[in-house]
Amino acid sequence: MQSNRPGTDPAGHILDPLDAGHVVVLPADIDTDVVIAGRYLRTKDRSIWAAHVFEDLDPGIAPRLQGSVIIAGRNFGCGSSREQAAIAIKEAGVRAVIAPSFARIFFRNAINIGLPLIESDLICPEGSTVRFSLTEGWVETGGKRQTFHPLSPRMRDILAAGGLVEYWRAHP
Repeated sequence: MQSNRPGTDPAGHILDPLDAGHVVVLPADIDTDVVIAGRYLRTKDRSIWAAHVFEDLDPGIAPRLQGSVIIAGRNFGCGSSREQAAIAIKEAGVRAVIAPSFARIFFRNAINIGLPLIESDLICPEGSTVRFSLTEGWVETGGKRQTFHPLSPRMRDILAAGGLVEYWRAHP
């Protein structure tokens, strides 16, 4: 998540700034094979993954993802446990993914690589703007605010650091 010099709470956990993005809507049950097809996993070049993210679902989606917030249906990230799926989404410039539920392994992979996930039943049209606060636990679109259970302080710290590896580098 982008950082504008976040402050800390009394326990020393990093507070996130407000973030926002334009909405890209995806259906329910997006599996990791749809996120990044196996034919692109022969390379470790993340820019290739970003260029081909969701290609089998919508061949023209990758350029629309820069600066976006994905609003998806339930069970996002189901399927194989490939970490490359979360990486491809983040590398494509997605600011966060909002869905009613996530596959548990995808959820941890996303947090571990610094991709914010929000569990919420948010419904809004493609192209609209959504704002959110991971710390306060709300999303807002069209002037309407909806709350969600915020991530734990540790998960927010991992996201603020840019992922688990960066977090542990800063906390030896």
